[in-house]
Amino acid sequence: NNLDWTKNMTVIEFLRDIGKHFSMTPLVQRDYIAKRLGDGGAGISFTEFSYTLLQGMDFLHLYDAMGVILQLGGADQWGNCLSGVELIRRARGKEAHVVTMPLVINKATGKKFGKSEAGAVWLDPAKTTPTQFYQFWVNADDEGVESYLKIFTELSKEEIEQIMAQHREGPKRRSAQIRLAQEVTKLLHGDEELVTAQRVTEVLTGNRSVAELDDAALNAMRGEIPTVHAQPGAALADVLVQAGLASSKTEARRLLQDNAVSVNGQKTQKEFLEEQDFQNGRLLIRKGKAFKDSALVERG
Repeated sequence: NNLDWTKNMTVIEFLRDIGKHFSMTPLVQRDYIAKRLGDGGAGISFTEFSYTLLQGMDFLHLYDAMGVILQLGGADQWGNCLSGVELIRRARGKEAHVVTMPLVINKATGKKFGKSEAGAVWLDPAKTTPTQFYQFWVNADDEGVESYLKIFTELSKEEIEQIMAQHREGPKRRSAQIRLAQEVTKLLHGDEELVTAQRVTEVLTGNRSVAELDDAALNAMRGEIPTVHAQPGAALADVLVQAGLASSKTEARRLLQDNAVSVNGQKTQKEFLEEQDFQNGRLLIRKGKAFKDSALVERG
């Protein structure tokens, strides 16, 4: 009953060996495989077909190496999780178990929350910074914010009802999303990172002056948007190109003529940066309205 797969095995050897412990018949009868293999189906690659086998092998490895007997997963992984249960039973003669949970769905798009989705957020700050994490929740859709408060925070039912009542009085204020962002960011990253994320977001949205940032928030901002150096008298077109907000001086001049550039939140068409533009030795420059199209300009 020993399973010993190596990367040098051929596909036929792999299937022959794993077939001793897996029954292939249930696999080809699964809906997503049967539809692909049936009349009019588009076919299925070996990678897709073997995914459930690989997940079963993963559960077996966890069982052997760490004694894991319970696997948690999303509802859409029920069949794949059971492959591991079957493999452990056949190969080791032991019982293992699976618990699946309903998927968290973005009600606005119909897509699930998951690492394979575009714009996914990660718990690891190296993959999603606390500021990006905070902003993700601030931008949550109105349709799903109540569900997210119930799923992702430790707020009581009464507190959530109060938050949603306030939110419905003025949805444009996004009070529910802001509270959601505060609670989830604090839960994952702690109070200090929450304060930093809030301050950076307030500057990027024009609700706080860039001059007010402390060292922690300033360092966080440098990680969120491009940072360049310039002196009073520098051509604004050159700074836009240097910051990557324009691909050329021609485009930069066009943006200025179209009144699409702002310095510290104020639209401008001027040619050169001025002394008063620098607040505490820095300024914020933006192209258009999206705060992701911003750059920090530091004097030097």
